[in-house]
Amino acid sequence: MNNAKEMMEIAVNALDEKKAIDIRVIDISNVSLVADYFVIAAASNPNQMSALTRNVDEMLTKAGYNLKSQEGNSYSTWILLDYTDIIVHVFTEEDREFYNLEKLWQDGVEIPVKDIIKKKEEQ
Repeated sequence: MNNAKEMMEIAVNALDEKKAIDIRVIDISNVSLVADYFVIAAASNPNQMSALTRNVDEMLTKAGYNLKSQEGNSYSTWILLDYTDIIVHVFTEEDREFYNLEKLWQDGVEIPVKDIIKKKEEQ
């Protein structure tokens, strides 16, 4: 398994573990040099947003992947975690709808998240 795919799967499962809303994955490797995957999710409140981003970082760090940079904090409505090969976006529900990254990156390929979560449950 390549690093980007493993990182993406870890991030998805970390978000799912903390009950993120509407997790989506877009494979942008063929349309951008920015990263291989965007992982997008929403949080229902600032505390959940902090819990989601903290859990993603803890799980990826535990797996040996380091955060390159972070945009936003617990007072933000959008937090971006950049791990070079993947970028994790966590929004408030309102900003998620407003920015609509899925539409902006529609040339990418959406990966079914249920398959990633199901694979984790089977392990």
